[in-house]
Amino acid sequence: MASKRDYYEVLGLSKAATTDEIKKIYRKKALEFHPDRNPNNKEAEEKFKEATEAYSVLSDPDNRAKYDQFGHAAFAQGGGFEGFGGDFSGFEDIFGDLFGSFFGGAAGGGATGKRTRGRAGRDLRYDLEIEFEQAVTGVEREINVTRRTMCEECEGSGAAKGSTSETCPQCRGSGQVRMQQGFFTISRTCHVCNGEGKTIRNPCKGCSGSGLKGKQSKINVKIPAGIDNGQRVRLRGEGEAGTGGGPAGDLYVQVAVKEHAIFKREESEILCDIPVGYTTAVLGSEIDVPTLDGKVKMKVPPGTPSGKMFRLRGRGVPILGTNRRGDQHVRIFIDVPKKVTDKQKEVLRKLQDLEGIQPDIDDKSFIDRVKDMFG
Repeated sequence: MASKRDYYEVLGLSKAATTDEIKKIYRKKALEFHPDRNPNNKEAEEKFKEATEAYSVLSDPDNRAKYDQFGHAAFAQGGGFEGFGGDFSGFEDIFGDLFGSFFGGAAGGGATGKRTRGRAGRDLRYDLEIEFEQAVTGVEREINVTRRTMCEECEGSGAAKGSTSETCPQCRGSGQVRMQQGFFTISRTCHVCNGEGKTIRNPCKGCSGSGLKGKQSKINVKIPAGIDNGQRVRLRGEGEAGTGGGPAGDLYVQVAVKEHAIFKREESEILCDIPVGYTTAVLGSEIDVPTLDGKVKMKVPPGTPSGKMFRLRGRGVPILGTNRRGDQHVRIFIDVPKKVTDKQKEVLRKLQDLEGIQPDIDDKSFIDRVKDMFG
């Protein structure tokens, strides 16, 4: 199987391209390779699909960030994140404007003139805050979401009990109206029934004729191990219900990760500062270091300067889509006590006498550095 081309290469863009530039070049390629302009042309169809897949990833900030970091592997196993799946339902703004400007009018339901299977439900967003450790290990949470579901009173028909919907007199039930533009015949969504193909004279009072009614629902969401602050999880079909047989929308759970008192995170790496005493730094020792998995022993060699970094391999954050983990980086700093006992002072003065107070100012490199500082 041939490997996928780089998405930036597909669109002919650099990795520094802006969102507007991505949208602009995709419009151009979609117009050039769209199947309606290239009937029975398999090559054009494949190029159209390839460009659309690239656009679906690069036009979304979260997906683009994951692709820039992991490439195609970021979407190889799904993992609950939004990616390209051959569904063009999120491109109405592109195609509607694209073909509307080309033909001289809004294309609405598409350039093929075929009626859609109803209207998809709206996507929803839910903001979820989790603990630092939960982002590392993963967690399952139950959330309450208010969304519009099928109205039980009218069973989604939108018509009051005892009444029915009627065939739209404008489109005669097709949901589309045809119009001629030069050599082309195109279809537009019927403005009378909004593409439903029917009208309601006596709407349901429970949903005002929409067929949908607000309801609070409890939903379990699995947050994968290794998710980072600002990323989101996509729950397919957990958005608002569709109408006329259309699919439900999706629910996007936007994740905010609380800061940790000790650890700091940089992608899959963990950073922490550990204080040690002067004698430990000079003489060396074995110290306890906190990690995400509990305390571990770490050797501090003799003569360790303040600011020295040590690496604990595999003690970082799980890397999304893999079985690997990042590392933990431990920075040692010498803890200078604010108060010392008289006995400690006595010992420190003896040490001070032994090592001397002044640095070796005959050191040429030291003198040169001082000259550089003061010109």
